[in-house]
Amino acid sequence: MALYILGALLVVALAAFIIGRARAISIAGREISSLHSRPTYHGGFLAIWASVPAFLATILLASLSGSYVENAVLDKFSDTLSTIGSAQTQAFLRDVRSLAETAGETGRQVILSTKGELREQAELAAELYTSQISTVNVAMLVLSVILVLAGGVYGYTRIKVEKRNRHFVEKFITGILVICSAVAILITIGIVFSLIFESIRFFQKVPFFDFLFGYHWSPQSAFENASGTSLAGDNSRIFGAIPLFVGTFLITFIAISIAAPLGLMSAIYMSDYASQRFRAIAQPVMEILAGIPTVVYGFFAALTVAPAIRGWGEAVGLSVSSESALAAGVVMGIMIIPFVMSLSDDVINSVPQSLRDGSYAMGATRSETIRRVVLPAALPGIVSALLLAVSRAVGETMIVVMAAGLAANLTINPLEAVTTVTVQIVTLLVGDQEFDSAKTLAAFALGLVLFVITLCLNVYALYVVKKYREQYD
Repeated sequence: MALYILGALLVVALAAFIIGRARAISIAGREISSLHSRPTYHGGFLAIWASVPAFLATILLASLSGSYVENAVLDKFSDTLSTIGSAQTQAFLRDVRSLAETAGETGRQVILSTKGELREQAELAAELYTSQISTVNVAMLVLSVILVLAGGVYGYTRIKVEKRNRHFVEKFITGILVICSAVAILITIGIVFSLIFESIRFFQKVPFFDFLFGYHWSPQSAFENASGTSLAGDNSRIFGAIPLFVGTFLITFIAISIAAPLGLMSAIYMSDYASQRFRAIAQPVMEILAGIPTVVYGFFAALTVAPAIRGWGEAVGLSVSSESALAAGVVMGIMIIPFVMSLSDDVINSVPQSLRDGSYAMGATRSETIRRVVLPAALPGIVSALLLAVSRAVGETMIVVMAAGLAANLTINPLEAVTTVTVQIVTLLVGDQEFDSAKTLAAFALGLVLFVITLCLNVYALYVVKKYREQYD
């Protein structure tokens, strides 16, 4: 019901805007300039008063209705539920909600957790639940209608020639923008604190330095070994993350070694050598390459690149693993080429044409102008683009899962299988997990380290841009 009401309020807001605008034009007559605010501001004023109070009330009631109805059910059946535990009470409420949601539907089976007399009580509670929901929906609808009418009448009567509705509308829009910004900031803070708190729980089980500088990573051993003996006391020896960091940086280094020169040279060609016709064709193609899902790159790496590298290695007598860091790094580099090229192209194009013309006037060739004028001027932006590309490569998961494997090997040989931080985070959280074990909490510690690394890269990129940026007239 709440969704239908919110949809109706959008229609009400549109209608109120049209009515308010027409009202402002009618009271101004032929002298539109006599209005303190333009007719669109008067229309926005009426739309705000007609829809926003009802919108907020609907959101508030919808958020509180669930707990209100559940409390009503618990109070009604308190005698029955007082004899069972909290787990069974939660199961009872789930059954009640399932029965209430399927009320009136035919051919749909509901699997209940409760049995016997408790099941009969759940069926009775479902009827109460349904009636309470209906009551809340009616109250929500009536309140919305009252607020729409009251707000509409108030806003309509406040549309006058001398009324400064523009100030009200602009302050309202400013408030919306501030709220959106605050939500984004609060979400970021929530993510950071969730990582920190869970990581603290992990470091209470595993010493911080043993995790950060350990050489052995085997989280599956956190519960028991082959003989069934618990290894909870040996967590400091099985949660060494150095192999993960080495694997992450090895694959990232290979990817950047491919993406940086190819992306930068592509940007130089597109900005200073390519014709407009070629640029109009090549630019969209590169953007399409940037939009390919990473799982597709993973398939390409696992089915094409990895076997090819293995075949070439065996042809020259090298031992190449079927899942290698080289295969993952090459495909990851291909994936971020458009990223580097697009950012570098924007930076190079932002260099004023007057600098190029001055270089040409001094007798420099095009290549000399690019090497000695354009690239030095664009260097801060190019460095920033490369650092952002490194952050993109560090956070990649699917390509590494499908091409580099899951083995936490401590090696810098690109022909061997390695794994990365992001892959291990996925591995640790797959399936039903208990969030009080060192094995599961290790994912949050890895996420915190990865967050700090990418944050440092982004901050350094901003520092480079700020420090070496030059203003050109």
